[in-house]
Amino acid sequence: MHFRKHAPSGALFASSLLLVAAPQLASAFYLPGVAPTSYKPGELVPLYVNTIKPVAATDALLHSVVSYDYYHPFFQFCQPEGGPKRVGESLGSILFGDRIMTSPFELKMGQNETCKSLCEVSYHKGGAAFVNHRIKTGVSLNWLVDGLPAGQKIRDELTGTEFYNPGFLLGQEDPATNKIIFNNHYDIIIEYHAVSGNKDQLRVVGVLVQPESKKYTGKVGPDTCLTQMDTIQLGESSETKVQFTYSVYWIPSPTVWATRWDKYLHVFDPRIHWFSLVNSAVIVVFLVLTVMSVLLRALKRDIARYNRLDQIELDDLAGTSALEDGVQEDSGWKLVHGDVFRTPSHPLLLSVFLGNGAQLFVMTGFTIMFALLGFLSPSNRGSLGTIMVFLYTILGFVGGYTSARVYKSMAGEKWKLCIILTPLLVPGIVFSVFFLLDLFLWAKESSGAVPFTTMLVIVLIWFVVSVPLSCAGSWLGFRAPAIEAPVRTNQIPRQIPPTTTYLKPIPSMLLVGILPFGAIFVELYFIMSSIWFSKIYYMFGFLFLCYGLMIMTCAAVTVLLIYFLLCSENYNWQWRAFLAAGTSAGYIFLNAMIYWVSKLKLSGFAGSVLYIGYSLLISFLFFILTGSIGFFSSWWFVRKIYSSIKID
Repeated sequence: MHFRKHAPSGALFASSLLLVAAPQLASAFYLPGVAPTSYKPGELVPLYVNTIKPVAATDALLHSVVSYDYYHPFFQFCQPEGGPKRVGESLGSILFGDRIMTSPFELKMGQNETCKSLCEVSYHKGGAAFVNHRIKTGVSLNWLVDGLPAGQKIRDELTGTEFYNPGFLLGQEDPATNKIIFNNHYDIIIEYHAVSGNKDQLRVVGVLVQPESKKYTGKVGPDTCLTQMDTIQLGESSETKVQFTYSVYWIPSPTVWATRWDKYLHVFDPRIHWFSLVNSAVIVVFLVLTVMSVLLRALKRDIARYNRLDQIELDDLAGTSALEDGVQEDSGWKLVHGDVFRTPSHPLLLSVFLGNGAQLFVMTGFTIMFALLGFLSPSNRGSLGTIMVFLYTILGFVGGYTSARVYKSMAGEKWKLCIILTPLLVPGIVFSVFFLLDLFLWAKESSGAVPFTTMLVIVLIWFVVSVPLSCAGSWLGFRAPAIEAPVRTNQIPRQIPPTTTYLKPIPSMLLVGILPFGAIFVELYFIMSSIWFSKIYYMFGFLFLCYGLMIMTCAAVTVLLIYFLLCSENYNWQWRAFLAAGTSAGYIFLNAMIYWVSKLKLSGFAGSVLYIGYSLLISFLFFILTGSIGFFSSWWFVRKIYSSIKID
């Protein structure tokens, strides 16, 4: 599955399985997304071209986030006869920035070809300047052969393993002369495997491309590429003629089709990844167990004391007993029993956020589960984006139902507005920001810009499928009996005494928010690298564990905060629970800004706006998700403790 640099053009969002099984879960196992294709010797193997995308430059900094169509007029790449044609793509593939087209390359299974001519083009000074600037920013070409990305072989110096990195450079800058060299020759090395030794059933299992720069002066022949050593630079003051050529080499490989993606799926030093994850898991589990044990002991003591006080008061009324020594008057969270279920401020907005949070929670869980079981194979391009759009659309019912039940429990009266806002407010904010950011991509003529027709399709899917499902869920939610509070609410609100510093809104939010962020910090680094550096992300076993740890941490620390808040006789817990847990999104955005400074070197205003905008969008969705986890865990906790004591 691909988390790509252009994933922001579409998106981004259970507890863990047994830790013993985690290494297998995080492996490269998958159920193939497409059926294997077998070729006979001499049969044509199609080579498709994808967008031209920036990759990390030699100084390990990314200089751009804007991609371009392969056949952009300034690149002037050779086109097939009759012009290039679009290859069918899924909705997720389009949202993730793929623009796959046919190419003029002819690859015949098992037939080596040397220095085959493509075409000759002339670069004028405007086009040359454009291409040279793209080379400086480190853009790469992306080809597909039988569904496999053409890449370059890279050796991991730390582990000594070799892997294939998708994409290869358009050109490079000579560090000695500072000259910009343009690659116009491609050595295409294709590995193939014979099914059960049958020479009439050959399958592609690996694709490498070694780009070179060659300045041809005469007619191109089979031996010209071997003898030509001069490189070519595109002149920005005069016209430059460029001859494009390629060679094809077929190499038999023992790799079978089912495991051909293994060489593309590489983790840099998995031991560090594992140690970091285990370290986070141990800390989180220890934290949760400590919090729960302390909380349970305190609650058992409180409940026993409160119930004992109630019994003593009844005995006093009957004239049979007096207050026992050592038993104090009511204090702490029992004092606010008449106000703890009072309707919070802005219940409609809170209910809408919680409905969308529940929808995001279920969608994220299902998506990770599907990926964990191997259904989102890297062979099936865009399957992650497609399944996320599909799940979020059909889970509109969950969002509507949750929002209605919560709003009804808060005695809300604007039920029609609740039904309307639940499917429109949060998705409307996300779509509006996404559309504004897409305008920047359109202005830059980037292929990452989602086509207007695709925008219309998304809007149509939303209003035809998701909105009706959400309204149906809300209708059922409002028809269901209201969730009754275990205690009565007083007519006159109780005065809230002054609170200590750490329980004030800002300090408590900052303290609570950092812990869920700490649970996912390690995996967040790999996800960010995958998104912005066009890497293939497949470590869904790790992601599943981190998701479970985040849920546990979110619930535990928010419940602890609400317990302290109620003990300080502050009964306004609803928004505090939501905002405190949601503050972890602020740390995610801060982490994105640090990543921007340390790993990215974006040139131009548009690139910076796109990065910050997409980071804000992801952080906003994470805010809704974690805030909902914090609220529902706190709601369950408050109902549990107040149903355990006797109230007159």
